[in-house]
Amino acid sequence: MSPATVLQYESPWPVYAMDWCKTPGPNNQSHRSAFRIALGSFTEDYRNRLAVIGLPDERLLIEDEGYAEGYSNISDFVMTAEIAHGYPVTKVAWEPSRLSTHWQHSSLTEILATTGDSLRLWEYASEPERKPGAYVGRNSGYLASRLSQMLSLSSVRRPSFPTSAPITSFSWNTLSPNLIVTSSIDTTCTVWDISTSTAVTQLIAHDREVYDVAWVPGSTDSFVSVGADGSLRAFDLRSLEHSTILYETPQPKSPANPNDPTAAAASRPASTPLLRTVFNPLDTNYLATFHADSPDVQILDMRSPGKPVIQLKGHRAPVNAIGWSSHEGSMLATVGEDSQALVWDLANGILAPPRAQSRTPGLTSPRPEAPIKQVVDPMLVYPSATEINNLTWSPPIPGMNIPGGGTTPSGEWLAIASSRIVTALKL
Repeated sequence: MSPATVLQYESPWPVYAMDWCKTPGPNNQSHRSAFRIALGSFTEDYRNRLAVIGLPDERLLIEDEGYAEGYSNISDFVMTAEIAHGYPVTKVAWEPSRLSTHWQHSSLTEILATTGDSLRLWEYASEPERKPGAYVGRNSGYLASRLSQMLSLSSVRRPSFPTSAPITSFSWNTLSPNLIVTSSIDTTCTVWDISTSTAVTQLIAHDREVYDVAWVPGSTDSFVSVGADGSLRAFDLRSLEHSTILYETPQPKSPANPNDPTAAAASRPASTPLLRTVFNPLDTNYLATFHADSPDVQILDMRSPGKPVIQLKGHRAPVNAIGWSSHEGSMLATVGEDSQALVWDLANGILAPPRAQSRTPGLTSPRPEAPIKQVVDPMLVYPSATEINNLTWSPPIPGMNIPGGGTTPSGEWLAIASSRIVTALKL
């Protein structure tokens, strides 16, 4: 018997939003509680769904032909709870581990947040702990847990939007979990205090739609955002009179012949949107972003704003999502329309000098005048049958002794969403 390295789930609907739960289940000491993923659909109607999937049995983490007999072509994960969401789910996230100190809820429940037409909070009531034998097969179809909506918060209406503008993304503050900042297509970012269900502040953040937002790790005052105007901007709630532009889409090169329309069209317009931004959780100087319709990923150093310090050039089609490992500060995953998931190891002189192999906070920044490093070789390539829409990292999961025999090594998993298929890869 050997440890499983790939787990899969086939959803009844197309999956877009996803987040791997970073904390053990409440009052649940079983190893399988570390394998819970929240999923949200994105279909162009009002029949979208929010769900939580999990492992029905820890023995699925061991490739045992005797146990697997009769379960071929069936999902490893099962859906434990599902609820209607209406508007497409633009993002989903589990509560930070410290939220329970700010938000009163049962010890048997957890909280999720989603965005779409509004910011919504959901209560997830976990199933009672069951023995593995209580499950019949892998795809028993049970919904033993429950999701219920707690509250819905909508952006302040602006004159150009007769109704609340859709929310594109959000970021949950891990230091003060009662704070969530959202981004919207109405050019604004809004900071919410979910403990009082009120907007702390709302500001016009960009000239056009705002596509993503992220708190600076370890701060309750600073966040960054990216948008359709092609800029990445930093804001400080203590001084909202101005923002700091950390990066802007490069100006297009002037064609050799200004009258040649073909040459002019080949230049990338200055307003190419930036779609996502993600901080390195172990070194907050670094954050990653990417342009719309671009196969490249830019890594920026907040101490050297203005241009990327690293460019990842491994995809053959536009990138759809990026995410840093929460355990290995030099590991970044990217997925795209080329049906590939790439994992990049940026240690060994890329993020850190050769003499400092540490993957912990305090990595040395390249000099501002240093040329942009071009990285073309990922450490891992996983091909998918179709375009990959999104990804999420697991927390570090310790090794396990599986009932019935077998052990699993410690480490992280990477889950990717490709149409209706969710695949979890052991790294």
